[in-house]
Amino acid sequence: AAALAAGELVGLLPEGSITDTGGLYPFRSGITRIVGRTPVPVVPLALRGLWGSTFSRIEGGQAMVKPFRRGLFSRVGLNVGPALAPAEVTPELLQVRVSGLLEPCA
Repeated sequence: AAALAAGELVGLLPEGSITDTGGLYPFRSGITRIVGRTPVPVVPLALRGLWGSTFSRIEGGQAMVKPFRRGLFSRVGLNVGPALAPAEVTPELLQVRVSGLLEPCA
């Protein structure tokens, strides 16, 4: 809360944990509580291309089991959506926005 109030950027995983399936888990209500206490805009972000990388949990829930599965260098991306006003933020809406950022671009 102090970092947000000071104007700093704070990153959160609204799913509560890193996926072990490659898909999004349901977003949890913590984001609503945080924005309720410290009303700030929320910028939806989606990391693309991590599934199957060293940092994913593709090996039965374990990360970093096969460090170079996809080679030494693999492409990852960060897609950014428009900011949501604090009054708009719900876990459901945020999940819809993030899901849209994961879909392939036309």
